Amino acid sequence: MTHYSTQSSLKVDQILAQFINQEVLPDLPINSEQFWQSFAQLISELAPVNQQLLKARSTIQADLDQWLLKHKDKFDHADYVKHLKAIGYLVDEGQDFQITTQNVDDEIALQAGPQLVVPTSNARFALNATNARWGSLYDALYGTDVIPETEGAAQTTAYNPVRGQRVIDYARDFLDQHFPLAQGSHHDATGYQINQQQLMVEVNKQAAVGLKDPSQCVGYSGEATRPSAVLLKHNDLHVVIEIDPTSAIGQTDKAGIKDLTLEAAVTTIQDFEDSVAAVDGDDKVGVYRNWLGLMRGDLTETFEKAGKTMTRVAADDRTFTALHGGNITLHGRSLLFCRNVGHLMTNPAIIDAEGNEVPEGIMDAMISVLIAMHDLNGLGPLRNSRTGSVYIVKPKMHGPEEAAFANTLFNRVEDLLGLPRHSIKIGVMDEERRTTVNLKECIRQVKHRIVFINTGFLDRTGDEIHTSMHLGPMAPKADIKTMPWINAYENWNVDIGLACGFAGKAQIGKGMWAMPDEMAKMMTSKADHPKSGANCAWVPSPNGATLHAMHYHQTNVFDVQAQIKDRPLADINDILSIPLCTDPAALTAEQIQHELDNNAQGILGYVVRWIDHGVGCSKVPDINHVGLMEDRATLRISSQHICNWLEHGLCSEQQVKDTFTRMAKVVDQQNAADANYQNMTDDLHNNTAFQAALDLVFKGKEQPSGYTEPLLHAYRLKLKQQSK
Repeated sequence: MTHYSTQSSLKVDQILAQFINQEVLPDLPINSEQFWQSFAQLISELAPVNQQLLKARSTIQADLDQWLLKHKDKFDHADYVKHLKAIGYLVDEGQDFQITTQNVDDEIALQAGPQLVVPTSNARFALNATNARWGSLYDALYGTDVIPETEGAAQTTAYNPVRGQRVIDYARDFLDQHFPLAQGSHHDATGYQINQQQLMVEVNKQAAVGLKDPSQCVGYSGEATRPSAVLLKHNDLHVVIEIDPTSAIGQTDKAGIKDLTLEAAVTTIQDFEDSVAAVDGDDKVGVYRNWLGLMRGDLTETFEKAGKTMTRVAADDRTFTALHGGNITLHGRSLLFCRNVGHLMTNPAIIDAEGNEVPEGIMDAMISVLIAMHDLNGLGPLRNSRTGSVYIVKPKMHGPEEAAFANTLFNRVEDLLGLPRHSIKIGVMDEERRTTVNLKECIRQVKHRIVFINTGFLDRTGDEIHTSMHLGPMAPKADIKTMPWINAYENWNVDIGLACGFAGKAQIGKGMWAMPDEMAKMMTSKADHPKSGANCAWVPSPNGATLHAMHYHQTNVFDVQAQIKDRPLADINDILSIPLCTDPAALTAEQIQHELDNNAQGILGYVVRWIDHGVGCSKVPDINHVGLMEDRATLRISSQHICNWLEHGLCSEQQVKDTFTRMAKVVDQQNAADANYQNMTDDLHNNTAFQAALDLVFKGKEQPSGYTEPLLHAYRLKLKQQSK
C-alpha cells in the first residue's frame, strides 16, 4: 500500500514528498509550504479543465464512430470532411503568422543534427545519450554493419587490422568530401599542423597544402606545430581530427590520426513518457531524481561491463585554441529536452482534495520545471541551457484547444515558480490526427514558446486506425506506409513549420530508426530526412547519432528549407484519406495469419518486459529475430490493427487467442537467456503480462484514442502490489 503524507490540501506519496522536500527544494528560493500550496492551487484550477478536454475527445470520437457506421457503405470524402468541420474535428485556419519564440539555444535554432530519445528512468542510458553530443566515428563504423564483414573485414574478438583500415578509409573519404584539401587527398596525409593561422596538411611527406576552404578549420589543441586535435566546422557541426602517433591506432596511421570525433546528438529528449514504465510515486521519483542529476550535471551511474566496474558521469565541455587567438569552448553534452506525459493519464503518486488521482501531465510540468530551476540558477557544475530556457516536449495532444491548455499550464507554472514568461519552451509532437490536420492552429496557441514539431509514423498510424475504426478493415501495416496520407503528412509537417517561421528558430523533426543493429540500412534511409527539410531526426543509439551526423554534412538543411518554403502546401485531402484495405477479400488466409503473427509477437515481446520488469523501452526481437527499439507507440499500432481486423471479421476471436498462445512460446524462447525472465507459457491463464496483451486487443476499441497506457498501468500496478 502507498503511504501518503499531507502537503497543503494534497496527499502525496511519502517517497515523492521526501524527494521534493529534501532533494529538490533546499537549494531553491522556494520553501516547502509555498511549493505545495502553489501545486495544490495549480491542480485545483487546471485538473477540471484537463478533464473537460478529455471528455471533448470522447464526444468527438463517439460522434465520428456513429457517422462512420452510418456512412461506411456509401462513404463520400467530401461529406466526410464537411462532417469533420461540423463537429469541430477540423477547424478553420486563421491568418498567417510567425512564431516569436525568444532565448532559444543554438542547438535548437541554428544547428541541424541527430536527436536521441532515451528513458530518463535508466541513469546509464540517460548519461550515454547526454554524452552522445560527441561520438567516435571510428568506433561507430568498426562496431556496426556500415563496414561490411567481407574480404577479411570481420568483427573479431581481437582488433582486426583489415577492418580497421576499412574504417580509416571510410573516414578519409568523409574528410575528402566535406573538408577537401586545396590539392591532394586526406588519404595521403602524413602530417597536420597549424601554420600562419590556418591548417596545413603534409601530403606524402611533401610540401604542405591547406584546405580548399581554409575557414573550415577553426581551432586546435596542443602545440600548433604538433597538434593533438584539429577542430573543423561544416554546416555548423564540428569534427575533431584526433592525433596521437603513440596510440594503438595512431601508430599505424601515417599521419598519426587515432580517430575522428563528430559532433552528433546535438539535442536529446529525456523521456518521462512512452519509453518509461512509471506507474506510481516510487517510479516517478526514479525518473525525477535522474532528471535532477542531469539538470545539476552531477548524475553518476556505476555498473559492471565486461567484468569491470565502470562509472558514467556527464561529459565536460571541450576547449580548443582558436586559430586567431583565445579559446573556443564547445558544449560537451547534448542539449536536453524532457518529454512530459500527455493530458490523458493520472497517477496515484498525488491525490487531490477530492480524493482523485491528479493528472500526470500537470504533475510532470510542475516538478520537471521545478527541477530544471537548478540549471537555470546555475546550482551545479555543468549547464544545460545557456539562454535561461526549460525545454519540454508535450506528446499526444489532440487539436488546438489542447495545445492552448498546455500553454496555460506552462503560464501558470512559470507564475507559481517565479519564472519569466516563456522560460518554458514547448515541443509539440505531431503524432495525433487531429493535431496534424489543425497543425497551424495548434502552433498558433503556443507561438511564443514553441521550439519543436515532429512526425511519428507509429503513434500517428495508431490514431489513424482508431479514429476510423468503424469504416472498414485497414490495409496490412506494410501497405499503410505506402499510402498517400503518409507522404502528405510528412510534407505537411515541414510545410506548416516553415510557413510559421521555424527556420532559424525551432526544430522540425522526423521519426525514429527502430533497428539499432542495421546501421547500413539507416545510412541509406535516413539520408532523406535532412533532404526533406527536417533539422533533426530520431536515432536509437549514440552510435546511430554519430553515423546519422554525416547526413547533415551531406545536406545543409537550412539551404533546403530556403528552397522548399514556397512550394505548394501538401494536400489536406490526402492527409484525410483513410488507409483502408482496397480489397479485403483478396487477402489470403496465409497473409492474414502472417499479419496476426507479426502483431501478436511484437505486442507480447514488449508487454512482457513492461509488465514484469517495468522496462518501457528496449531492443525487442521481432518475429524474424531482428532487434527493434520499441516503446508504447509500437504497441498502439499493433493492438489497434488486430482490433480493427477483428471488428470487420478478417479474423476471429479464437484465431487471435490461438495466435497469441503460439507467439507466447516464441517470445519465451527469445528470452530464454534472461535469468530473470518468467515464461508466459508456464501458466498463460494466470500470467499477468499475457492477460494484459490480450486486453490490449480485445478491449482496444474502447481505449481512449487507442492508447495502451491505461491497461499497462493497471496491470503493472497489480503485479507490483502482488509482489509486496
